Amino acid sequence: MGWIKVVGIGPGQHKDMTVRAIKALRDSEVVIGYATYINLIRHLVMDKEIIYSGMRQEVDRCKKALELAFLGRKVALVSGGDPGIYGMAGILYELAQNGDINAEIEIIPGVSAVNAAASLLGAPLMTDFASISLSDHLTPWEAIAKRLEMAARADFVIALFNPKSSERRDNISRALDIVLKYRCISTPCGIVKNAYRKGESTIVTKLGDLLKQNIDMTTLIIIGNSSTFIAGGKMITPRGYVF
Repeated sequence: MGWIKVVGIGPGQHKDMTVRAIKALRDSEVVIGYATYINLIRHLVMDKEIIYSGMRQEVDRCKKALELAFLGRKVALVSGGDPGIYGMAGILYELAQNGDINAEIEIIPGVSAVNAAASLLGAPLMTDFASISLSDHLTPWEAIAKRLEMAARADFVIALFNPKSSERRDNISRALDIVLKYRCISTPCGIVKNAYRKGESTIVTKLGDLLKQNIDMTTLIIIGNSSTFIAGGKMITPRGYVF
């Protein structure tokens, strides 16, 4: 039996990856991943067998990784950001359990998009926050709406993943309608596209102006809580220290 290391590559640049992630890629024989992520790390895996596929083929990639590990191969299964946050880790474990496959699996953590975006915006996540994906591809909108409602009512800072795509143009405006029941239009929010990648852009604005910005699948949005403020163009959410 070989092994599978689920490698979180963070934003994808060499300097933003962990030492463990780079070592796992170098120790592997086969590298499997979404084509976009493979292209980000191709310079690190030129000597490996590379298997890549398109979007929404996560299950197939995990099945292939398990198949190769069963045959004794050393597999690096690439996941953008952190594999345990909307990544490949859970899918792989579920498939291994369902198929009663006793594979050696190791999760290599990476910098999540929410961490990367927050660092560019300032310090918006200094207290409790909720991460919510607006993609209803796998989660019904009713469940997403309930989570938004509860997070906004509880005054969590809210990070929104997958806010908009060509198939889901209205989910961001529907989400905003829910949040605005509990937040004023002047609430600070940040919009980050392609954090630490080519085409990076960062905007700090207010909740009432959110929909005026260009938002797509490469965007992560952080909405402040009732105490978040803007200073020097950065979002800051106080932790509660008394100075």
